[in-house]
Amino acid sequence: MGSISKDLVLILQFLLPGFVTAWIFYNLTSYPKSSQFERVVQALIFTLFIQGLVAIIEYILVTLGQYWSLGQWNESSSLIVSILIAVLFGITFSYFANNDKIHKLLRAINITRETSFPSEWFSSLSNNQTFVVLHFDDGKRLYGWLIEWPSEPKQGHFLIEDPSWVHENEKEEKIPGVKSILVDTKDIKWVEFLEDTWENKNE
Repeated sequence: MGSISKDLVLILQFLLPGFVTAWIFYNLTSYPKSSQFERVVQALIFTLFIQGLVAIIEYILVTLGQYWSLGQWNESSSLIVSILIAVLFGITFSYFANNDKIHKLLRAINITRETSFPSEWFSSLSNNQTFVVLHFDDGKRLYGWLIEWPSEPKQGHFLIEDPSWVHENEKEEKIPGVKSILVDTKDIKWVEFLEDTWENKNE
């Protein structure tokens, strides 16, 4: 029984860095959490790369230790280095998942046509930092500056700053005393991204 517990602890210690990386990634990006099995597989993949880097770092430090004493490499050293790499991995993967830089390069050389964003919905809203018109299911239209938006189209809220109603004659009606407004995405039929402000369009 003691042997099984010890083996279990060793397995968890080995897999821990991969789970740390996956946890950081899902908390810093808008990717929906996958199934438990898929998350375990992702953690295993992260662990593979992390443990590979740990082995390389261990080899380098042990080699340097033949010339300069840097301390003793042991299980604690391995665990600390693996956790540090896991945190760095999580932040790095989150950074590139949130800005599309790697996928942009890959699209330029025709390797893929995908983006790093979790959906077309999120990609469109991330790449269009501009004034929008929200079209409600009942035909109403709300104009304003998009501050925040939901990660998924079927749940969450839009945060619109300096909101105005847009009437059928295309005239804008300011909402007095309102700095910003939260709009439930369930009430929205589509989102219109504007090239210019509404004021410029009416000049």
